Amino acid sequence: MLLSMTGFGAAQLETDAYTVNVELKSLNSKSMDLSLRLPRSLSDKELEIRNLISKSLVRGKVNLTVEISRNKASGTRNKVNRELLMAYYQELEQAAAQVGATSPDLFRLALQMPEVMQTEAAEETVAEDVTWGQVAPVLQNALDNLNSFRADEGKALTNEIVSYIDRIRILLAEVDKHDPTRVEQIRQRIQGHLTEISSSESFNQNRFEQEMIYYIEKLDIAEEKVRLVNHLHYFTETVYLPEPTGKKLAFISQEIGREINTIGSKANDSTIQHLVVEMKEELEKIKEQLNNIL
Repeated sequence: MLLSMTGFGAAQLETDAYTVNVELKSLNSKSMDLSLRLPRSLSDKELEIRNLISKSLVRGKVNLTVEISRNKASGTRNKVNRELLMAYYQELEQAAAQVGATSPDLFRLALQMPEVMQTEAAEETVAEDVTWGQVAPVLQNALDNLNSFRADEGKALTNEIVSYIDRIRILLAEVDKHDPTRVEQIRQRIQGHLTEISSSESFNQNRFEQEMIYYIEKLDIAEEKVRLVNHLHYFTETVYLPEPTGKKLAFISQEIGREINTIGSKANDSTIQHLVVEMKEELEKIKEQLNNIL
């Protein structure tokens, strides 16, 4: 079954103290093009993360974001700037002594001075407390969700592409149906020309037969029709293989296009050429969709 390269997957781990959010986005690409946004605490795991994603997703332009945040329920940390507190306290004590004021509330006043009590943003501290062993299962869940998304998209693409192949089969059947009429028209034209030239004094029977054989072989499309049928069967079989087949299908579509073009150029018939144009249109639709197939 086909897999789309477009996908989205997310997973989350929430505890009383922290939340881990992992998001993966994937678009089509000829190779693995991976961008990571990780907390500093996971920077030493970048190579392991890249290998894990490459093995699971194979191809695509992939963006990974890992965020670790402290939950509101865990609160924030208040930190006392002791040096600043002592400096304020000494200044207040000296000022009180100079004016002869009592100083029972100097400590409370010093605590209320600017920047003595500092609210610490604990995100980095939380990220450092969360281990790779806790993040890895969340990343794997996100990968599984993205692959599930790809599979769902692939089912729709499979039905669409197979419908285009079936349409080419129908058009090829029309070509096969019209081919005897084309051959008869060619035979009548040849007979007409034969009557004209056989009366000529320079007429060479042997040379004429050789050229006629060459001419008939040049216009014969029987082999191309057989090869095209085989390519269409092979394409359909490949679509339903379990492994990624996007590149193989692209190669088969090239062979299909080659046979269609040959039929059009050799047929020398307007009806068949119109059918060939329609087959090319269906093939272009297939090629467009194959750009997003893994």
